Order: sequence, then structure tokens, then C-alpha cells
Amino acid sequence: MSEPVKKAGIVDVAVGILMRPNGDVLLGQRPEGKPYAGYWEFPGGKVEPGEDIFHALQREFVEELGIKVLSAEPWCCVEHVYEHAHVRLYFYISREWDGEPQSLEGQAFAWQGAYAVSPLLPATIPLLGWLDKVRYAQPDA
Repeated sequence: MSEPVKKAGIVDVAVGILMRPNGDVLLGQRPEGKPYAGYWEFPGGKVEPGEDIFHALQREFVEELGIKVLSAEPWCCVEHVYEHAHVRLYFYISREWDGEPQSLEGQAFAWQGAYAVSPLLPATIPLLGWLDKVRYAQPDA
């Protein structure tokens, strides 16, 4: 995915799905003081002006979780309108990173196989079925 096309009022967000070899993915809980505090989501954050999506993802993961994303594949892009913002979410799947996630912003996080945490951020819910097809894809026989 290259540079986002800017539209007035839309916030571009880089979202990373860290995926372990067994298919578990990392979800973080939004901290107090942010919209949807207490909701679970895939980590990420706003893309700064002039920043490409992958570099925004790398920066956010260093700031939020203290890890360095080494590589990530663009997966999908979804727009969602919340009460507080209209967001365009660029999802990347990463299977390669340095370090162990840490709670640098006071957020809880959990590795999930069966999505046992709730509530989930509304923009995340429709993607879970699609993601399961990636996480548990059967190799061609």
C-alpha cells in the first residue's frame, strides 16, 4: 500500500496484526482517556503528514509496545465512521518483529487465538472472520 489519498475529515490509521506461528494475534485494550476506552483492538495509530503507512506502523509499535516491526504485508483497508472520527484503517500482518511487547502507554494487551476478550472495537469485529482464513489457512495439498 502506498501513500494514502487524503480526503477532508478522514483520519488515516496504520494498524498492525502481530501474528505468531500458531496463529495467535495481539490485541490491545484502549487506555482511559481515549475514545472507546476499555475496548480491545489491534495496535496502531494515526499516520503523520508525509509518512507512509508502513513507517507509521513501525513508529507506532515502537511507541506503544517497544518492538520493532521488521516486515509486514498489506492486508486490507477499511473505512469506519465513529462518533468522534471517520477513520481509514490500513491493516498490515506482521510475522517478523524484534522484542517482546511491553505496555508503554499503560494499556493491557493479550495474545488471542479465539478472541476471548471483549468488548471489541466496532471496526475490528467484521475483520475477525476474514483474519481467521489467513491465520488458519490450510496449505494446498
